[in-house]
Amino acid sequence: QEGEAGMALLRAYRALPKYRPLIKFLSEEGVKVMLQKAENFYMQEQSKHMHIVDEPLLFTIDEKNRSVELTDRGAEFLAKYAEDPNFFVVPDLASRMVEIDNDPNMSEQEKAEARARLSQDYSLKARRLHAVHQLLKAYTLFERDEDYVVIDGQVKIVDESTGRLMEGRRYSDGLHQALEAKENVKVGEITQTYATVTLQNYFRMYHKLAGMTGTAETEANEFWEIYKLDVVVIPTNKPVIRKDHEDLVFKTAREKFNAVIDEIERLRNAGRPVLVGTTSVDVSEKLSRMLKLRGIPHNVLNAKHHQREAEIVAEAGKPGKVTIATNMAGRGTDIKITEEVRKAGGLAIIGTERHESRRVDRQLRGRAGRQGDPGSSQFYVSLEDNLMRLFQSERIAKLMDRMGHKEGEVIQHPMVTKSIERAQKKVEENNFGIRKRLLEYDDVMNIQREAIYKKRRNALSGERLAVDLNNMFIGLIEMLVGQWKDADDYQGFIQNTLATIGIEPDIDEATFRESSEEELIERLYEQVKGAYRKKAEQIAEVLMPFIREVHEKQGNRYKRIAIPFTDGSRPLPISADIEEAVRTNGKSLMRDIEKAVTLAVIDEKWKEHLRAMDELKEAVQAASFEQKDPLVVYKMEAYNLFEQLMHQINEEVTSYLLRGTLVFQDGRTLEQVVEERTQWQKMQTTRTDGRAATSQAARAAAAQRAAAEGVSRRAKPETVRRAQPKVG
Repeated sequence: QEGEAGMALLRAYRALPKYRPLIKFLSEEGVKVMLQKAENFYMQEQSKHMHIVDEPLLFTIDEKNRSVELTDRGAEFLAKYAEDPNFFVVPDLASRMVEIDNDPNMSEQEKAEARARLSQDYSLKARRLHAVHQLLKAYTLFERDEDYVVIDGQVKIVDESTGRLMEGRRYSDGLHQALEAKENVKVGEITQTYATVTLQNYFRMYHKLAGMTGTAETEANEFWEIYKLDVVVIPTNKPVIRKDHEDLVFKTAREKFNAVIDEIERLRNAGRPVLVGTTSVDVSEKLSRMLKLRGIPHNVLNAKHHQREAEIVAEAGKPGKVTIATNMAGRGTDIKITEEVRKAGGLAIIGTERHESRRVDRQLRGRAGRQGDPGSSQFYVSLEDNLMRLFQSERIAKLMDRMGHKEGEVIQHPMVTKSIERAQKKVEENNFGIRKRLLEYDDVMNIQREAIYKKRRNALSGERLAVDLNNMFIGLIEMLVGQWKDADDYQGFIQNTLATIGIEPDIDEATFRESSEEELIERLYEQVKGAYRKKAEQIAEVLMPFIREVHEKQGNRYKRIAIPFTDGSRPLPISADIEEAVRTNGKSLMRDIEKAVTLAVIDEKWKEHLRAMDELKEAVQAASFEQKDPLVVYKMEAYNLFEQLMHQINEEVTSYLLRGTLVFQDGRTLEQVVEERTQWQKMQTTRTDGRAATSQAARAAAAQRAAAEGVSRRAKPETVRRAQPKVG
């Protein structure tokens, strides 16, 4: 019953591909071939029959692409605990919205409430599903001491290429929180991306680009495809006399590690230093325990012991010294050897597993035989290794069976080594395809990034900010007029304009209906600009007495002063340059407010846009089922999202600046202070005698001082400090 056995094997493999007994069983003769036959059968015609395999499973795992899917059965199983059969059933948002809109029995208010409830239900269930997916990933795909380590109650990521800790880095999208929950440590905050750029686009920013590495030859095609860079091989200074042996292939990992320990002991007794390269922290610690049992002294260099790196590397070239290291010491490290070691045969490199990339294997080999020194390298491979499990072809499995590979035996043959290198090449091509596709998506993002960063630089430096703001005002006014003129709704125009920019248009109904759209835009623009200029003058008039006083008395102590400016709902941390304010007689105050408001809105909206773009990237992948290219769909939707972003930035910046006002300690606003002063001045003009004139001046000064004191109590001069965690 090979068909049934193959399906049972495939089912077990799709449920828990990293399950140790399963990995061991797959190394038996003919078993791997049976699994591959079953997989090929069920994956034909776009996995048409895969649902038969997945039917009894609660979730499925794709180890190659590092993805996990909760099945319908799994969702039902979890829903039992919530006593709600629809606990994970995400509603079809589009069709339900149409149903609500077309329901004749509902009023507009009821429709709005129904839409809000539907959106809330959709969001809640989508978040639940996402949380379950991330927890499943954390438990099934991410291994402690391989993908990450736990140090001082914190989950820290290990870079798979370098073997080093990635300090300050956290997995995004809630995955890091899932790992923290799995390891029972304090769950941190969800990280929010403020800025993003791929390394490829980062390097493309340079006008001149060059590099030097010993292992670029295998990646020559990618360097040309992505950067249009040629790879030129420079011959070594002295001939390489290192002996690179063919790979030794074992059936199980246990046999492989026993053979590695025997070889380490033999080399050590011959007086040669040994560098043992491992692919993870877990394997390095397992080998360390095995060496301790044999009584062989050694050093371990991995992400947990990186503080002793220099000391360990300095000793690694001494006679009989054994060093177990992850990829940390497998690249760029110059291990010096003594004359005694040269005579014994030089540094011996032992690789305990083939890495997915040939570059990393070459980097490990390159620790020995430097500058014409003698040395040797030998890789030990088992059929349980990740590379062999995931990417070895059916041909290798058949080859092993044909050669009669029994337990305890070792195979060393150029054909096997070539097959392993072909598997590595397949992985590299797969990874290159992923990187290239990622770059195609980021190229779309890059155009948007450059536009936003240019806008942000203008705000930061102040150059062209006036032009940008003017364009924002015009854009907002065109939108307000166009929207309500087309609908021929005068009341809607008045109410919406007042709500958006805080200014009631000086346009009567007859003018609104008789004038053209261009005339209305021109008229409203002049009114808005006039009101804005007046506000800038009032701010300077109220704040300058106090700023001058600070400048005269404490100018050498304070450089900037906080301004209590708000739109009534969210105050922003705004500060002004004291020296510049005095020099320009208050004209720079509004520029400082404009800068702060523009930067705050751009940063907030860009942050939200990045999240929306991430969600879009995931959502468009379903387009492939409709025979559409997800990238084309992504480009179209990304353009729409960017248009919305620019509209939101323009509307929020202009609305905040036009509606915003100074707020004093006693609760008075800028308008109230100006009104009080105007009333006082009107009252004083009725008095004509000299004493009254004197009194007027004194009281006007007192009123000005009172206004300034209101500012001073609210806005004490202070050094501007960063309140949020530093970005980057």
